[in-house]
Amino acid sequence: MPVREHNLLELLKKFSEQFHPVVPFNPAKEKLILFDFTENNATLKEIDLSDTEKFCDFINGLLQKANAKFGAGGYNELRNLYSRSPLFDNNVNNHFSEIEEPRRLHLGIDIWGAAGTPIFAPLDGTVHSFAFNNNFGDYGATIILQHESKEVKFFTLYGHLSLPDLQNIKEGDFIKGGQLFAHFGEPAENGHWPPHLHFQVIEDLGNYKGDYPGVCKFSEREKYLANCPDPDFILNMNRFQM
Repeated sequence: MPVREHNLLELLKKFSEQFHPVVPFNPAKEKLILFDFTENNATLKEIDLSDTEKFCDFINGLLQKANAKFGAGGYNELRNLYSRSPLFDNNVNNHFSEIEEPRRLHLGIDIWGAAGTPIFAPLDGTVHSFAFNNNFGDYGATIILQHESKEVKFFTLYGHLSLPDLQNIKEGDFIKGGQLFAHFGEPAENGHWPPHLHFQVIEDLGNYKGDYPGVCKFSEREKYLANCPDPDFILNMNRFQM
């Protein structure tokens, strides 16, 4: 990873209070609950998470029971739920006849809520790239914004979007901070997940376009977390979790 003149994490901390909300949430009137998808959550063992409809019912039930607008969490969280998709699960290396380590460590924050929920740019940026990653368990419709100043360049990734959002942009488009540019997608267009936003901060995007790993191997945790700092320094939502 190239050395930056300024540390991205320190910059995000410095300007944390100045970012525009990414989703519409009024903590004075609305509730946000913490979602735990680690193995410590015994309830997950009772749900067939490979069944998208049942998974959706489970998420909706949690939100309704708590009378919450959103559920959120997941940064640096080790999740077994990715076994629902071969995209993340063990892959046999036929050349060496070995089982590769599965990807299970989550690198962004997920905000779970209603399909169609609007998404706003937290700060000025340009559309770096976008794609429809249409594998079961993948991002589905995805947009990556590039943010650049004298101090640092970095990227924000928005996954599990509404497919029509990709028809309204092109690479290089300027997106103003606070501009509505995307929405939570339905399962058929968001990688077959319950509606939510995967929000991730990335310092070095490498050669990726319209995609970047949102889940890594646990053995690669240190490398990926160094490149993907805590998105809550932009979201400023964890403090409101109940």
